Amino acid sequence: MDTMLEARLQTQQRNTQNSQETSLWSSGFGMKLEAVTPFLGKYRPFVGRCCQTCTPKSWESLFHRSIMDLGFCNVVLVKEENTRFRGWLVRRLCYFLWSLEQRIPPCQDAPQKIMESTRVQNVISGRVPGGTGEGQVPDLVKKEVQRILGHIQAPIHPFLLRLFSWALLRFLNCVFLNVQLHKGQMKMVHKAAQAQGLPLVLLSTHKSLLDGILLPFVLLSQGLGVLRVAWDPRTCSPTLRALLKKLGGLFLPQEANLTLDSPEGVLARAVVHAAVEQLLVSRQPLLIFLEEHPGAQGPRLSALGQTWLGLVVQAVQVGIIPDAMLVPVAITYDLVPDAPCDVYHALAPLGLWTGALAVLRSLRGWGHSPRVCVRVHLAQPFSLQEYTINARSCWGSRQTLEQLLQPIVLGQCTVVPDTEKEQEWTPATGPLLAFKEEDQLLVRRLSRHVLNASVTSSAVMSTAIMATLLLFKHQKGVFLSQLLGEFSWLTEETLLRGFDVGFSGQLRCLVQHTLSLLRAHVALLRVHQGDLLVVPRPGPSFTHLARLSAELLPAFLSEAVGACAVRGLLAGRMPPEGPWELQGIELLSQNELYRQILLLLHLLPQDLLLLQPCQSSYCYCQEVLDRLIQCGLLVAEETPGSRPACDTGRQRLSAKLLWKPSGDFTDSDSDDFEEAEGRYFRLSQQSRCPDFFLFLCRLLSPLLKAFAQAATFLHRGQLPDTESGYTEQLLQFLQATAQEEGFFECADQNLAISAIWTFRDLGVLQQTPSPAGPMLCLSPTFTSRENQEKLEQFIRQFICS
Repeated sequence: MDTMLEARLQTQQRNTQNSQETSLWSSGFGMKLEAVTPFLGKYRPFVGRCCQTCTPKSWESLFHRSIMDLGFCNVVLVKEENTRFRGWLVRRLCYFLWSLEQRIPPCQDAPQKIMESTRVQNVISGRVPGGTGEGQVPDLVKKEVQRILGHIQAPIHPFLLRLFSWALLRFLNCVFLNVQLHKGQMKMVHKAAQAQGLPLVLLSTHKSLLDGILLPFVLLSQGLGVLRVAWDPRTCSPTLRALLKKLGGLFLPQEANLTLDSPEGVLARAVVHAAVEQLLVSRQPLLIFLEEHPGAQGPRLSALGQTWLGLVVQAVQVGIIPDAMLVPVAITYDLVPDAPCDVYHALAPLGLWTGALAVLRSLRGWGHSPRVCVRVHLAQPFSLQEYTINARSCWGSRQTLEQLLQPIVLGQCTVVPDTEKEQEWTPATGPLLAFKEEDQLLVRRLSRHVLNASVTSSAVMSTAIMATLLLFKHQKGVFLSQLLGEFSWLTEETLLRGFDVGFSGQLRCLVQHTLSLLRAHVALLRVHQGDLLVVPRPGPSFTHLARLSAELLPAFLSEAVGACAVRGLLAGRMPPEGPWELQGIELLSQNELYRQILLLLHLLPQDLLLLQPCQSSYCYCQEVLDRLIQCGLLVAEETPGSRPACDTGRQRLSAKLLWKPSGDFTDSDSDDFEEAEGRYFRLSQQSRCPDFFLFLCRLLSPLLKAFAQAATFLHRGQLPDTESGYTEQLLQFLQATAQEEGFFECADQNLAISAIWTFRDLGVLQQTPSPAGPMLCLSPTFTSRENQEKLEQFIRQFICS
């Protein structure tokens, strides 16, 4: 009886708390707070400039400072002024009239031109080795070409496109608060397309399945024409593919992924080449997603996206078109609208009825849940031909992660080799395999370079800032009055690092809107002082907040790498729980800092770092060190008799540096390298530095903790096993450890996959063939428990508890 009464009392208390929390959400926190605008209008960086090293001519000619003064426009805000008509009836039919006025170019006779292309004719006539025309009737081959072409594309249906644009405009206004686009970025792309007279190839990130519909709508509304979108056929059912092809979609046929000596594969690749060439010759804009589709498990860079980009590169190299303008594109959401609860599990192909039901669910929730904001970013266009010429001069020698890092992990060597890391997780598939090895390398590095440009030009949304604060600074809760100040602080820090933010307005309204979007993962509690306590909900909510906070990591990545490197340097000298004043006594030499930064750079996956291929690791080490000095964490220590660090008057360049490209300037090659051995730094003793240092270290903690727990799991896992089977084993271990220790941000399937692939590159795990497919097993070097502990200790030195 007592137990029943206690349970009933707990239930009543819980219901009372939930009702109080619901009233707090609905009443706008129930607080009267001062409206402050601390950052907007002070400084807003114009992001998205192209690489000055690889494309200096494009950097100078395709940009003008006047476009920075242009503001933003809400693409889905269509009024009477957006049409040619006026009147009360126009105000009620403006969406429909707007869709009728969109310029849709007439459908050209593309199938016939593709059939008559040299590449397809060579295959039909049998002049290509392995061609389908060998021993077959040409009429049958022509029918096969038409069938393959039907799988790739279809003629655009203007009426269907206008009807779809009208329906999409109404849907977007219901789902999104706004879809913002910088008018200066759009003007920059327009001027590049008109002045150069070249086709536009837009290379985009991929955050949502809605991207392939939203981006063509945005660019059509801005007068760029009908965008041809390279879709992933795995994400769409056959019925949906048929609809998307009539709206401008492109799909790679399955036969294109067959072996190089397969006649069907040779014909399919020839048709795909001809279709892309015809599209580029007609100057139709093309959209390619460089990231894998949402929910995909594996590498960040899309193999399909690299294939389509390779077709464009090949068309320029063989002279079909003189050049192409590449435009990095990014799209960011407050919250991804179509993300399920566990977004990293594989998604089934989206069918037409499934999509319609998703739309109905979104419209049903309209008015009951807060709407999200969207930002579309168009970076500065650059010439593909110019990049191809200049990028080849930046290629240098590279080594595998096993050659670079394994001897240092095992204590067999202390010197880090002076070479770059070779790590490629995205497999080359389809038509890309038919390219020369040098061209494949060019496409891989170009895609990484463009994805870096897209990510750095992306705006940081308010949900990413809020998730970062709650996860890495206030896991146990924070008062709302304090949260307002820290939200403003982190926003200004983001702007000062050259990253834009995707929001504006009064501070109180921003925080209220952001917390309402995160209400499933955050609890509000009223305290007796009249303030509110914001507490992240424990458990899986931490994993969701960690995924949101990853959007902010690129802005602080250099400082985070540097802080973890300093943490690793101090780990061998004093206990990690030692006071900050004691750690500030230690002298840190520049060479030791370089070494620690290099070790961490080699350990972290390329998919996370996204370093520009034209930038060497040693240049990045200097950039990291400069960032630590600029943010005030490190201060130079002048030793007696040494030249002051600020004295640049007597610095000189050696003769062997006079012929080197700018990307090859490193301290290891200069006469100033010996002087670097005498340069020392200390941790700053300013009052804000301990908390900021800890904050930077925690930004990389989910990945590093997942790697450390994967090293712990080596002697517990059941090996040999398939890669998917071992991934499931490791994920279960991460989830069990999260329940015990509370590190739910590490229990992520993508982190488990990154750990397994990094250990495979490091030589910890190796693949062996078997009848059931490749099997993972421990390498002979790491079967001993001693070496496994060395690996775990090497990783944990960078983790700040």
